[in-house]
Amino acid sequence: MQTWAGKRGIKVEYIESGQPQQNAYIERFNRTVRYDWLAQKLFDSIDEVQDQATRWMWHYNRERPNMALGGITPNQRLAIAA
Repeated sequence: MQTWAGKRGIKVEYIESGQPQQNAYIERFNRTVRYDWLAQKLFDSIDEVQDQATRWMWHYNRERPNMALGGITPNQRLAIAA
């Protein structure tokens, strides 16, 4: 995998030794992606997957209620702060 990634200019990052919680963040994100949109349909092309990923990330980061913000969306939080 390192050879394949290196030939394509992809840098492989590993979790730091003694920092297993770093993997938990990645696994939580992967699970959310898998269940929230990736497993919901069959895609016809990579372009379609990229488009759906962009749309999902926009919704996830800006429009989805966030429990860390008290159950409001990030956009609502920005409006309150303004």
